[in-house]
Amino acid sequence: MSDTTVVYEERGAVALLTLNRPEALNSFTRAMHRDLWAALDRAEANAAVRALVITGAGRGFCAGADLAEFDFEPGPDLVQRADPGPVIEQAFNPTARRLMALRMPTIAAVNGVAAGAGASMAMCCDIAIAAPNASFIQAFSKIGLIPDAGGSWLLVERLGLARAMALAMTGDKLPAQQAKDWGMVWDVAEDCVASALALADKLAAMPTKALVATRGLLRDASTRSFTQQLDAERDTQSALGKTHDYIEGVMAFREKRPARFKGE
Repeated sequence: MSDTTVVYEERGAVALLTLNRPEALNSFTRAMHRDLWAALDRAEANAAVRALVITGAGRGFCAGADLAEFDFEPGPDLVQRADPGPVIEQAFNPTARRLMALRMPTIAAVNGVAAGAGASMAMCCDIAIAAPNASFIQAFSKIGLIPDAGGSWLLVERLGLARAMALAMTGDKLPAQQAKDWGMVWDVAEDCVASALALADKLAAMPTKALVATRGLLRDASTRSFTQQLDAERDTQSALGKTHDYIEGVMAFREKRPARFKGE
């Protein structure tokens, strides 16, 4: 395993990113955010990469923020020095926005605990597959804070208000199977990384622009009326109708052969 805090690999048309601070359950430092952004830049810059998987090294997926980076030394200006706002604005929010806006489908392979912003990161991905021993913990209430890195929005979107509220307030652990039953993750698999890579291979062979457009329509559906959503669907279909993959998909269907999508 590399010394970098985020290991980047390409496996065919799939990029695999591994959060690599196992001694700290892959909790985020500012340097780790920068390494993640560089890895995402690398994936997006390679047109051959058409799906992305994120997992964690060791026994955890991500334990959120590394509190060791916060200055809690007693003395003058303690409140200002310990303020989490700047690191959220400068690091966690940009990371969440990047993950939600990637040009390719994303899958989280949650190999262990996903706590705090680590749970938010898993939910920022389009699809999540968890190991049987994985768990999701909204740890914020235990230290007097609220879900961040998009957590307060993503929890409600994934689970509904009642379940989101109870998890956020209690900080109770949500086991992998229950997370699947409740709709937070797509599946539970013994080897979640292998399962995520297999699914990523499948998605990478599909029409990438259509998948990303589908993501956008589904995420924004609750902000529109039904009539507005019909208009958005029409406009999106019209735009996709000008792509190579639309023409190829229809021609392949008519000719009764497998489609050869290019993500274009």
